[in-house]
Amino acid sequence: MENLRLDDFTNYKFLSGIQHSPDGRRACFVVHQADLDSNEYRSHLWLYNLENESCLQLTGLGKERSFAWLNDDEILFSALRNPKDQERQKKGEEFTVFYKISVHGGEAVEAFRVPRTVLGIKPLPGECFLLTCVYNPKRPDLSTMSEQDKAEELKKREEEKSYEVLEEIPYWSNGRGFVSGSRSRLYLYDLGTNSLEPLTGELMQVTDLELNLKKDKAVFAASEYSGMAKLTNSLYLADLDDKSVRRITPEDEQFYYWEAHFLSDQELICLGTSRERYGLNENPLFYLVNLEDGTNTLITPGLDVSVGNSVGSDCRYGGGNSTQVEDGHLYFVTTEGFNSYLNRIDRSGSIEKVATGDGSIDSFSVKNGSILFLGLRGSALQELYAWQDGEERRLTAFNVWVQQERRLSQPEHLSFETAPGVTIDGWVLKPVDYQEGQSYPAILDIHGGPKTVYGTVFFHEMQYWANQGYFVLFCNPRGSDGKGNEFADIRGKYGTIDYDDIMRFTDLVLERYPSIDRARVGVTGGSYGGYMTNWIIGHTRRFKAAASQRSISNWFSMGYTTDIGYFFTPDQVAATPWSDPEKLWEHSPLKYAHQVQTPTLFIHSDEDYRCWLPEGLQMFTALKYHGVEARLCLFKGENHELSRSGKPKARIRRLEEITNWFDRFLKS
Repeated sequence: MENLRLDDFTNYKFLSGIQHSPDGRRACFVVHQADLDSNEYRSHLWLYNLENESCLQLTGLGKERSFAWLNDDEILFSALRNPKDQERQKKGEEFTVFYKISVHGGEAVEAFRVPRTVLGIKPLPGECFLLTCVYNPKRPDLSTMSEQDKAEELKKREEEKSYEVLEEIPYWSNGRGFVSGSRSRLYLYDLGTNSLEPLTGELMQVTDLELNLKKDKAVFAASEYSGMAKLTNSLYLADLDDKSVRRITPEDEQFYYWEAHFLSDQELICLGTSRERYGLNENPLFYLVNLEDGTNTLITPGLDVSVGNSVGSDCRYGGGNSTQVEDGHLYFVTTEGFNSYLNRIDRSGSIEKVATGDGSIDSFSVKNGSILFLGLRGSALQELYAWQDGEERRLTAFNVWVQQERRLSQPEHLSFETAPGVTIDGWVLKPVDYQEGQSYPAILDIHGGPKTVYGTVFFHEMQYWANQGYFVLFCNPRGSDGKGNEFADIRGKYGTIDYDDIMRFTDLVLERYPSIDRARVGVTGGSYGGYMTNWIIGHTRRFKAAASQRSISNWFSMGYTTDIGYFFTPDQVAATPWSDPEKLWEHSPLKYAHQVQTPTLFIHSDEDYRCWLPEGLQMFTALKYHGVEARLCLFKGENHELSRSGKPKARIRRLEEITNWFDRFLKS
């Protein structure tokens, strides 16, 4: 077996979007892989046949990233396959081209095109489709213009690329760019008449969409705003026959609905929270909502689990279902401890665990008793699995070569009580060539969030460092997910109890693993982990080197320049510049930069609007000002997702920068 290579991730297959066909005989999913030549990801549709358990690639151009089943035999997907269409979009035209392909083989053919950027599509009976599309009332519809007017409008848009007009917050969004004035709007598209009709208003932001069994109604969560996006929303019902939309829930209700699904023609099952007790990170509860009068009934009053999968890994690309209704139950994923599981709930609020293996469930599909999911298991990368009769079975072997051909380190679990009744989980990866009695350097890796978790699933950067002769340490301090609201609630406490937990974990590891050279330990992390890295180097000199990634250094600037800052900072730090400026500064790592002596590498992206570039620049400048060795590597055209879905060459350079920095200070 060979050591894991830094660029091995470019050969991994990333799986997403598993979805059964309407008759349940087949399932479709997407397979992604990095392509260094084009410096992008190639994506193809794959088909799994449940009857003969065969798996085959359905598309071949590498641009098929999302799809919907049109019927039992045809799949609809959007792509830009024509070079002329690609040129038109570069010039500013907004449209989406849909193709359809038969599951029995043959070439994909163009089905239709829509003069909007489509975010989601739901096929309806006949030749109609329900769409969510990007809409900005200040951008004229090119499809209604003459060729001369269209040319003038495109020229105007080209000239406007040199400036932006901001009138709302958030004015930009990580991964999307400037969004001031833009909305996700609901449309009904009729293929027969080639008509696109809006169902919602110009200022309404549609966030979720589900159809009922009769296919004549849609329920969705949305908020209507001007100037500043709301932190609450309402449920709406669209009648697709008469094209009317009405609000279901009360107008003055202060609530946020995560999901809404039909259990019957008269009743919805919903996930939602008032956020009154635990703020933004409060775990949601399940409600039944009556479609007639909008009244909701809480059916899980004692529930305190995180819904969704927050088990971290740098080996995913794309998404998929995390909730689905089937046979009177809502199936949903939860993060509990350091694993994610599949569950189901009925209208009485009774919850049953369905798939309980360790690891993560990244997306799933349920149909006619068949449960398929994409996930990470043990030291294996993503594969397609089936769950049946209490057992799971791997159906694909896209990534088994990694375990067969590369040396991997198995995580060793450590836990300790950090406060009465509060247990912290952590892990250690030994160097793959570990020998008793030798001395090794170590890297402490801190996760983002903070409401996410590390687990035992495959993490490329950690496995690579273990292959480079490092111990790798990682844990879930207070503020992490998986252990309920109280454990995750560190509002107003950033850099206090979480810092204590991380330092106690480090102490425990150094005590249990005497082969670690205490004088050669580094620290790194991204996002919240970058914040903690900045905080740590200002509060202790125990680390020989640091790598701070997409970090936060100053709550004043983070709160009022980033896409989530205006609501995230007041909630998580429990202060604003006007209510308690001293508290904002107290929890800002920049305040303590004059105490730093640790050589620090900063990794930042110029389009990271979640933790914007000034956060890294301020801390870097402060260290240089105080004579501390520092380096900043700025990635152009990348955003907050650099380490997970950044361009392949940028991901390689990022990991090279961090590894070289630690090699320089921890191995010399």
